[in-house]
Amino acid sequence: MKIKLKVWRQKNAQDKGGFKTYDLDDVSEDMSFLEMFDVLNEDLVKKNEDPVHFDHDCREGICGMCSLYINGRPHGPKQTTTCQLHMRSFKDGDTITVEPWRAKAFPVVKDLVVNRTSFDKIIQSGGYVSVNTGGVPDANEIPIPKKIADEAFDSATCIGCGACVAACKNASAMLFVSAKVSQLAMLPQGQVERKTRAENMVATMDEEGFGACTNTGACSAECPKGISLENIARLNREFLSAKASSDNV
Repeated sequence: MKIKLKVWRQKNAQDKGGFKTYDLDDVSEDMSFLEMFDVLNEDLVKKNEDPVHFDHDCREGICGMCSLYINGRPHGPKQTTTCQLHMRSFKDGDTITVEPWRAKAFPVVKDLVVNRTSFDKIIQSGGYVSVNTGGVPDANEIPIPKKIADEAFDSATCIGCGACVAACKNASAMLFVSAKVSQLAMLPQGQVERKTRAENMVATMDEEGFGACTNTGACSAECPKGISLENIARLNREFLSAKASSDNV
């Protein structure tokens, strides 16, 4: 396959940045999108040019690092992570435009790499549980209805890639935050911090500069793990309940 790449190049956060075009003449349809970038970078290194910087780690659709905006969509034309996107999804002669996530809370570090420390701060503000010291009870000894366990697991599949933020016209992180709140709010282990978790995580989300949610649904549609919008409704209930409790104290 012959592919024309329009890649965003930016030296650092202060640099204005811009697109640069590269032509690849021998791309296998069996390559993953990141393997195609590896080929490009090998060519650039041979020419003593600076390779394209992009985030990647597991390349198994688990870690959420491969945050690329491809042809106007987070992670590309299929609802999957970029590392699991293969070149067979494109046609011979296609022009592919690749950009970093575009959000105030995700500043560009270099080229296609963005700083997602804001997600870490949200997790640190409430994405944990308290446990009593002593022997740890067997998980099977804690009765949890299957329906609740399944819903909590579905929420926990969020990998924190940031596609929801990149897809949202307001760069909202509500889907990410709601998934992290939901997975703990529904389980017995998460009840200790339940009243403060939603308040703290929403407050941190606002402090980090994420936008407001307007329920367009683009976040869930582009999420590689298919996180449901029902989580946002649950977060709103958790937040309002927590606020009502704290206001009455």
